[in-house]
Amino acid sequence: MPLQATSGAASYDAFGGGVPVIPNYIEDVFSTTLYTGNGSTQTITNNIDLSTKGGLVWIKARNSANEHSLEDTLRTVSIYAATLSSNTTDAQSAGDITGFTTSGFSLRDYTAATNSSGTNYASWTFRKQPKFFDVVTWTGDGVTTGRTIAHSLNSAVGALFAKCTSNPSDWPMWHNTFTGLQGMYLNTTDGKTFNTFESKFGNGTTVVAPTSTVFTVGIDNNVSGRTYVAYIFAHNAGGFGLTGTDNVISCGSFTANGSGTASVNLSYEPQWVMFKRSDSATFGDWAIFDNMRGLPSVGSGDTAAKLFPNTSAAENAASGDIKITSTGFNVDLVPSATYIYIAIRRGPMKVPTSGTSVFDVDLAGNASAPSFTSAFPVDLGFIFRRSGDDSWYWVDRLRGTPSLSSDTTAAEASFPTLGKFDYMNGYGSSTTLTAYTGWNFRRAPSFFDEVCYTGTGVNRTIAHNLTVAPELVIIKSRSNAVDWVVGNTSLGFANFLMLNRTDASGATSSIFNNTAPTSSVFSVGASSGTNEVTLTYVAYLFATCAGISKVGSYTGTATTKQIDCGFTGGARFVLIKRTDATGAWYVWDSARGIVSGNDSYLLLNSTAAEVTNTDYIDTYSAGFEISSTAPAAINASGGSFIFFAVA
Repeated sequence: MPLQATSGAASYDAFGGGVPVIPNYIEDVFSTTLYTGNGSTQTITNNIDLSTKGGLVWIKARNSANEHSLEDTLRTVSIYAATLSSNTTDAQSAGDITGFTTSGFSLRDYTAATNSSGTNYASWTFRKQPKFFDVVTWTGDGVTTGRTIAHSLNSAVGALFAKCTSNPSDWPMWHNTFTGLQGMYLNTTDGKTFNTFESKFGNGTTVVAPTSTVFTVGIDNNVSGRTYVAYIFAHNAGGFGLTGTDNVISCGSFTANGSGTASVNLSYEPQWVMFKRSDSATFGDWAIFDNMRGLPSVGSGDTAAKLFPNTSAAENAASGDIKITSTGFNVDLVPSATYIYIAIRRGPMKVPTSGTSVFDVDLAGNASAPSFTSAFPVDLGFIFRRSGDDSWYWVDRLRGTPSLSSDTTAAEASFPTLGKFDYMNGYGSSTTLTAYTGWNFRRAPSFFDEVCYTGTGVNRTIAHNLTVAPELVIIKSRSNAVDWVVGNTSLGFANFLMLNRTDASGATSSIFNNTAPTSSVFSVGASSGTNEVTLTYVAYLFATCAGISKVGSYTGTATTKQIDCGFTGGARFVLIKRTDATGAWYVWDSARGIVSGNDSYLLLNSTAAEVTNTDYIDTYSAGFEISSTAPAAINASGGSFIFFAVA
């Protein structure tokens, strides 16, 4: 059983030590995984290699008041990983993880903290990796003037939690924004303590800041014969992405203004944030947020679901503390108060290598939650009743529960009983949506990204995280009844289309400011469709990803025409729109049939029922084939068309 343990003098394991191998990706070292307890043994798969790399698994019940469980690869009690609770001072005891694997961890049978039947849990996994996270254990030797403990972070330390594992004790914390003798405790509501931490992270006289290779413990963390563990987090250390320069974890502070709001710029979109008020004595709970349980965007009416490291309380989403942006997060908290935080970048950072990892279709829906299932966490879903008589519903993780309809100009509104995106394998909590079909997309570099923003009424650029220039941009006002607008590379961004209409392309500078997107930003003018002051918007950004997706154009021939997308197994999703004359937004997919015979199609701009008795497109291994029987809206001789296809 791959559990590592240490004893005796100061020690640490060097899993992942040395110079990081480029490239590293956040999805390889951190995961939020949601699961439901079964009261028996089960294995949790999160695609994090803990058995050979080492790390920490932090588990908390979401819908019941149970203690936090922190279990790492260095500590054991009996045959289990040893557990500590961030909300108690208890010494370690036998935990619930029976083994760490190359793709997750295994749990023993019933325990309330990690595996009670029917209880929902969140688990956060931190893998040991230079410039991200480390776990270190040591045995106290009684030195009172400061003892250095080696770590393998190989970068500046942003935050550090320590805990005596053999005896009851608090969880003292060092943070890179603290000065003098300041410190805090993970297990309390206390703000910064100003004059006691020299005995915890210092030499008895002063606090000693950690270096890239060691940290210092005072006598309170070094009592002779007692055992200790430290969890160490990096800060803006780079080391990730294709160039090895991308930051994936940040530790900092912010001060709310007189209205209680603040905006934090991380230069990336976060997926996990923990913060705590720090400016004075006793000021409330710690809070953890993550995008799997619900971390809504700026402009969303949804509230973020939070858990509290210092209490056993169940998950709470009653207050709108935090909203994320494409470059950080905004908060609405106590006026003029100061907070510290740890934030982790959203993944994936890897360019996808298979279409099935970023797109699939649930044809029938489900009679029990989640309503629509997928092989991956879904970021965007189109939902439609194929028999017609209802709108298209666009729902996505960033916006939470509200939906938009591509067949209308309506502002976003709740889709009754759909529920939030808080499942690992799908979305929606309804039991009445089996008549609907869901088309599911995952955000991934070079394939698809989503950005929510608030209009300013002046020409501007908006940051995105697609990593390449978007070739298909779809924007909808969330708060006002206006047309959907579409920009496309082949048309040029002086022109536009409307997703909810059949119109040919038009031209205006007020939509996209006559400016093509770049690999980091897209541009908008002052149009009500993209950037009216105070209105909220969502932008869906798609690009060509080699072998996975293709945004392109073609000229019709009225004869059989093969569209080469660079695929090897044909297209599984095809969207086509005529641009030089009127034409609907046609949608096909292989789940409903892209075959040599009839192929069912739907229209994104219409509530019309699925058409099943036409043969307008056919299979072609490199992409798709347009048949000679296709109408002018798909293959008019000399006509201009755009398309988006996914392998």
